[in-house]
Amino acid sequence: MSNLFSVRVKELRKEHKTPQKEIADALGISPRAYRFYESGDRYPDFEGLLILADFYEVSLDYLAGKSDFRERK
Repeated sequence: MSNLFSVRVKELRKEHKTPQKEIADALGISPRAYRFYESGDRYPDFEGLLILADFYEVSLDYLAGKSDFRERK
């Protein structure tokens, strides 16, 4: 996964004005673990990617930095 992942999850969270704790709860992880996603030190597993994509209503390709199009096909 590219470094774009950490940039995009942070941007999406700020756009939606969602606290890190709320997203961490949706993922079933601690807020500290989620902060690692935003810093680029760790990445979610596949299930976590699906949860994030559903939460923000974006494509997996967008989250992973493989596409600049947010919309799902």
